[in-house]
Amino acid sequence: MRALVLRLIEEVAESADCTLISEINDNTVLLESGLDSLGFAILVARLEEELGRDPFTENDEVIYPKTLGEFIAVYEQ
Repeated sequence: MRALVLRLIEEVAESADCTLISEINDNTVLLESGLDSLGFAILVARLEEELGRDPFTENDEVIYPKTLGEFIAVYEQ
């Protein structure tokens, strides 16, 4: 899952003309990664295409991951 998310982050950043920070890891705060809100919306849509599911709409409670590690954990559940 991690490799897929990281690959898609790079692809989305390139297509959305966003500049990612030099090192992205589990502790990276999503809002400081270099992706803007449109980039994250595209990322979630691309993950839904790849995985056939969107855990953010499947869950009854609202989820707001703050770090990349938390974001990946949402998809691993």
